[in-house]
Amino acid sequence: MGKSSAKRIQTSFLGAAEKKLLVKIAQRLPLWMTSDFLTWTGFVGAIICAVGYWLGTIHIEFLWISSFGLVVNWFGDSLDGTLARVRNTQRPTYGFFIDHSLDAFTICIMCIGAGLSPLFNFDIALLVLAGYLVISIHTYILTILKDEFLLNYGGFGPTEFRLVMIAINTVGIYVPWQKASLEICGFDFGFFDILAVVILVILWALNIYHFCQDLRYFAKKDPLKPYNPKRD
Repeated sequence: MGKSSAKRIQTSFLGAAEKKLLVKIAQRLPLWMTSDFLTWTGFVGAIICAVGYWLGTIHIEFLWISSFGLVVNWFGDSLDGTLARVRNTQRPTYGFFIDHSLDAFTICIMCIGAGLSPLFNFDIALLVLAGYLVISIHTYILTILKDEFLLNYGGFGPTEFRLVMIAINTVGIYVPWQKASLEICGFDFGFFDILAVVILVILWALNIYHFCQDLRYFAKKDPLKPYNPKRD
């Protein structure tokens, strides 16, 4: 749910197909299932995901719980706004507030959970969290200043990100991840740490690219005015 006047921009790889699927699902949901219910369902999914990551330290196959949590998170987070639009029950101001406030908590919970898992170094998980939050802040700034709500960067949105995490979880269960490591400057990087670093680099590269692009746009829209001091 974006700002009421903002144009929603969805150009992710799965965006068109996902939109059709979400509308079909929303049309079939029972009346007791509201947008608020779905928003909180997405939040609960994030908690399930984090718990699954933490339990992965006990047994690697608990990562299936993490993947299940990501699916629950997708279901709630992706359908809440769609359901409101299908039923014509939008609450733009309230929806924007609750949806994106919980989004911030959600990504924090999932990244911390990933950092506690046997797959990722905790420090790297926090750096990925920082990159995601920086992109989120950029999105919200554009929503206010440019009247555009950008739902993805470089063809990747939250759904693609979840699918990547599910793929990593699956590989982590079946591949002897603990045997693959690389020592750099005295720090031991596991195979999945290296994947996380790649994700981190992509996140920051996308953020810098869009920052520079929008910086030029706003510089033209709001040009520097020449200094003209008053004369006596």
